[in-house]
Amino acid sequence: MNTENPRRGAQNLGSTGLRSREWLGDGGKNGFIARHHLRQAGFSGRQFDGRPVIGIANTWSELTPCNIHLRGLAEAVRRGIQQAGGFALEFPVLSLGEPFMRPTTMLYRNMMAMELEELCRANPLDAVVVLTGCDKTTPAALMALASVDIPSIVLTGGPMLNGRFRGRVVGSGTDIWRMTEAHRAGLVSDAEFTEFESCLNRSPGHCMTMGTASTMASLTEALGMQLPGAAALPAVDSRRMVLAENTGARAVALATEGLRPSEIMTREAIENALVVNAACGGSTNAVLHMLAIAGRLGVPLTLEEIDEVSRDIPLLADIMPSGRFLMEEFAYAGGVPALMAELGDLLHRDAITVTGGTIGDNVKDARNDDPETIRSLSNPVLPAGSGTAVLHGNLAPDGAVIKVSAADSSLLRHRGPALVFDRLEDYHAVMNDPELDVSSDTVLIVRGCGPRGYPGMPEVGNLPIPQKLLDQGILDMVRISDARMSGTAFGACVLHVAPESAVGGPLAFVRTGDIIELDVAGRTLDMLVTDEELAKRRRGWVAPAAPSGRGWTRMYTEHVTQANTGVDLDFLIGSSGNAPGRSPF
Repeated sequence: MNTENPRRGAQNLGSTGLRSREWLGDGGKNGFIARHHLRQAGFSGRQFDGRPVIGIANTWSELTPCNIHLRGLAEAVRRGIQQAGGFALEFPVLSLGEPFMRPTTMLYRNMMAMELEELCRANPLDAVVVLTGCDKTTPAALMALASVDIPSIVLTGGPMLNGRFRGRVVGSGTDIWRMTEAHRAGLVSDAEFTEFESCLNRSPGHCMTMGTASTMASLTEALGMQLPGAAALPAVDSRRMVLAENTGARAVALATEGLRPSEIMTREAIENALVVNAACGGSTNAVLHMLAIAGRLGVPLTLEEIDEVSRDIPLLADIMPSGRFLMEEFAYAGGVPALMAELGDLLHRDAITVTGGTIGDNVKDARNDDPETIRSLSNPVLPAGSGTAVLHGNLAPDGAVIKVSAADSSLLRHRGPALVFDRLEDYHAVMNDPELDVSSDTVLIVRGCGPRGYPGMPEVGNLPIPQKLLDQGILDMVRISDARMSGTAFGACVLHVAPESAVGGPLAFVRTGDIIELDVAGRTLDMLVTDEELAKRRRGWVAPAAPSGRGWTRMYTEHVTQANTGVDLDFLIGSSGNAPGRSPF
């Protein structure tokens, strides 16, 4: 594990203050090789006169439909770079698409972060613009930029337009889960379900609910790593192209000013992001990503500190899945700047951002044009403490999380017998069985879904309600797992149980029939089993076989950390700096 912090010392920037001069400004063989291959690509040589080289790291891919429009944004970024006197070089980065990747994009978040970090360090870049969108691309970018620490700015791709189905607005993810359960319950026909499928996603962009993509876009803005207003504006709004052009121009200024991510993503900025996460009803996935980003920065952050912040912040953004509206309404109301203006002194307003100014500067003129979508502190959607709560107990000694606003309030304090499954597939095989021994009091537990166990910690924590209960009109129940849950999902789902079952966490020892006690207000999660019995079960436990013996999955499972520390790879925590490597010639 690398705990050194080279970012705190002087950067190796060459005599002009630009990293790229180590390559393009060399008068010998190394410089000749770098320059003449750029001439091979058709560049005239005017680009070598000392102007900043700005990388455009693009997560565009046809395998990531949410990012399909990023090619157009990259051209607008290039335009801004050129207008500001920079030299733009675009390059691809691993793209992580939620709809297709198996077993889960979370398995590959750290791979993208490692690739982007190494590409930035290994190439003649003075600053980088990273284009992101779908869920894991944004946190992976922030992790990489924290570790390499060259001047950087992020531009998220923006949410898709609101879905429209039979005269009503529908939201990606959130309404999928509702319609799927209604279809299983026989309340929605096959034809209606198919029609809904064709109406939900009407444009490029990421999920327009406050799922993980919208959450991380909002937190990137709150951290100060993208331009004000960039998080919420729809992907197809022409003003996003203007934002892209302005982002490119700002990247050139960052290269010459030398303002680096470590000077922006400070402890105060991280606290700002956590406040905004609570105020916007952000995804539980943000907990994992913020822990990982903090680890790369060398900023101490614990689950308990995240819980402490969340307890004091009311829900102000009335956005699905915790509210009524979608990201279009949020954008037109004023987006993140308007939300942050409503939060006022709950934020560190003097935190520096990529604009060169402070958060206070960025939001001082922000206007809230829809006080129904973005509420005031005196008129919140839900009171303080409605966001993500962190639980501890003998079932989760290192912590677990639950999204309070997503759960049936009657289940926030609950005691009931466990129904335990070792594999997700085992539960799926019987969930429609009318003879399944389950009631509304049952606590459904599926284990083996954590970082190492699945592998990759998939978004399966919002387990489908057993058909037997659906037939009785029961739409929520307490569900516990070491998995994650989509930020667009809802339900009384206890997630991220740590340590996970695959490494011998107590979740591995719970048995069907054990009484489980959940007390969200008291922040506890326990199985009512004696310490002696738990010790006995532990002695008889046999660790499951590793999920893979080769490749990335083997590296991941051997080095991944647990949910309470961000699910990063242990050897990637911290920074390796941005000094150019040794010459290859």
